[in-house]
Amino acid sequence: MVRFYVYLRKTIFFALLVFCSAKCVAQEVTIHGTVFNMYKTRPLDGVSVLCSCGSGTTTDSNGNYMIRVDQSDSLRFSYLGRATQMFPVFMMNSTAGFDIALHVNPTELNEVRVAPRNYHMDSLQNRKDYEKIFNYKKPGLELTDGSVGGGVGFDLDEIINVFRFQRNRRLLAFQQRLIADEQDKFIDHRFTRYIVKQITHLDGDAEDSFMRRYRPSYQFTQLATDYEYAEYIKLAYLDYERHLSSHYVPGKKEDDTIPLTPF
Repeated sequence: MVRFYVYLRKTIFFALLVFCSAKCVAQEVTIHGTVFNMYKTRPLDGVSVLCSCGSGTTTDSNGNYMIRVDQSDSLRFSYLGRATQMFPVFMMNSTAGFDIALHVNPTELNEVRVAPRNYHMDSLQNRKDYEKIFNYKKPGLELTDGSVGGGVGFDLDEIINVFRFQRNRRLLAFQQRLIADEQDKFIDHRFTRYIVKQITHLDGDAEDSFMRRYRPSYQFTQLATDYEYAEYIKLAYLDYERHLSSHYVPGKKEDDTIPLTPF
């Protein structure tokens, strides 16, 4: 009886391997298109394009998007906190593209254009739109307590996910990109032209060069107080002037690395 049970477990496991392999070779397609306003008079940038598989992207300044998904997946579009229904990928024409017009109240669009951007609100909304991606963890084999079947065994869903290699790589890569984008936006939130100009009095190309050259790291930006941040910009400006007085030429490769940059 024990041998039969072991044989049955092995048979089920190998059957799952075959099933997972079939899932891994599911046909992938690239879906592209343009998102417009309700009158199709203007493309919309910053629209979230979310896949049922957990990945996603956003439209560019021309309202265009492109995303790699399986034919069994579905897509929805989210803008200003409102999401559309799910659209099955197999019904979309990957060659001609999938364009869509979102019914957005024009008064809301005007408010978004006029009101200053709020980093904290944008960050919370981004975390909400991509909650599954930010919380994604690489799947692994886990034992179930057997409360239903009366024994201890492997979680079948986790076994399936372990062998979905392309999906797992895509989700991890997208998660890393979202985290990097969030960190860049946080640096932009604190390392602003306003504060740099107030301390250095630089303007134009000189200010652009200074901000590129002395852009701090995310770790420093996260830990530094406002006072420490201002002190760093002062020290960076002294270093900037020292290079200028030494006939420093902007853009020279040998000067691309500045030890002053924190962390």
